[in-house]
Amino acid sequence: MNVSIIGSGYVGTTVAACLADLGHDVVNVEIDEGIVETINAGEAPIHESGLAERIAEHAGTTLRATTEYDAVRETEVTFLCLPTPQTADGSLDLAIMEAGAESLGRALAATDDDHLVVVKSTVLPGTTEDIVGPVLERESGTEIGDGITLAMNPEFLRMGTAVRDFLEPDKVVFGTADDEAAATLRELYAPILERTETDLVETDIREAELIKYANNAFLASKVSLVNELGNIAREYGADAYEVLEAVGLDERISERFMRSGLGWGGSCFPKDVNALRAGAREQGYDPELLDAVVAVNDEQPRRLVGLLADHVSLSGARIAVLGLSFKPGTDDVRKSRALDVIAELTERGADVVAYDPVAIENVRPDYPDIEYADTAERALAGVDGAVIATDWPEFDDLSFDGMARTVVVDGRRIDVDEDALDVYEGLTW
Repeated sequence: MNVSIIGSGYVGTTVAACLADLGHDVVNVEIDEGIVETINAGEAPIHESGLAERIAEHAGTTLRATTEYDAVRETEVTFLCLPTPQTADGSLDLAIMEAGAESLGRALAATDDDHLVVVKSTVLPGTTEDIVGPVLERESGTEIGDGITLAMNPEFLRMGTAVRDFLEPDKVVFGTADDEAAATLRELYAPILERTETDLVETDIREAELIKYANNAFLASKVSLVNELGNIAREYGADAYEVLEAVGLDERISERFMRSGLGWGGSCFPKDVNALRAGAREQGYDPELLDAVVAVNDEQPRRLVGLLADHVSLSGARIAVLGLSFKPGTDDVRKSRALDVIAELTERGADVVAYDPVAIENVRPDYPDIEYADTAERALAGVDGAVIATDWPEFDDLSFDGMARTVVVDGRRIDVDEDALDVYEGLTW
């Protein structure tokens, strides 16, 4: 099938490469000429496991990138994979989405072929039909349902495992208004649906839009509840990890997302939870539980630094922060809890030395005055204390030998050698 992808960010690039890997002919439309050149050169514009290999394999054959929207006329299906950033009040900024829909509509005005437009970006219920649809109609001169069909296909990609998540998903959700659109999506995803035991959910468009928000809101709420229970456990002197491991054995709860610590960050949970809160208020509903979920999450970095301050006088102290990305396996630092830790440490007068395997250059512009190390061992040399903010696998093998009177506060419960430390405080939230 001939497919076009509008947008070549984290989602768009991954979807394009994976669809090409499934045997489709894919063109990625992107306004950033640098990203277009990178993809056409067979290189990945972002750090994501398994992505570079697939782009290298398919670039120039079944995968290409362009800045020209006219390329969509050669395809049957177009995915809108555009950013929907949050505004100051947490609501969605749809300006980029609307601009992309306008350009797509103008390109489709020059063709009489039927075209399926699929929104893959995370948007609140009603956006696809009430905002994207009218823009397409206005710019293309074609009514929705009479040449252009709409669908919603939310993504559930986790950074660090996005390629695997696309090719081996827990579920695939199609939100469509007619049987023909659903049939087209089933054909597109057939290589995945036929070889895996993936659950296929077919629903209307608004339900599909809300499923993504409900999914992330539930997971974010679970993390904040686990952190709340961990905070309580610490007050009682109990090991929260032992407590929560037992709780996770209940099949109604499961063991996933049961590790207390620094909380959630990244580009999805914060934006999606805040958008859902703002959207609920616009509908006249006060989402008190989600407000509490965010409040608990925002407090966790301060609690971690407070725990370190119980053992180290932070003013003038040299403190190592290990891990800068919001999770291992990615260089994405958006809403990373590590940055909140750095901000709190510097505010308290500490001198920070930071290390991350891949994310340092994404942090340096916002924190040019802290020190950066090229290995974890060099970051730890001569420090008064250390914080483990991201659970990169390489940190499991760190040796703390010779680090006398060093306090290590582990915000992610890695397998550190406690016997090598004079003082070690693993967070048992």
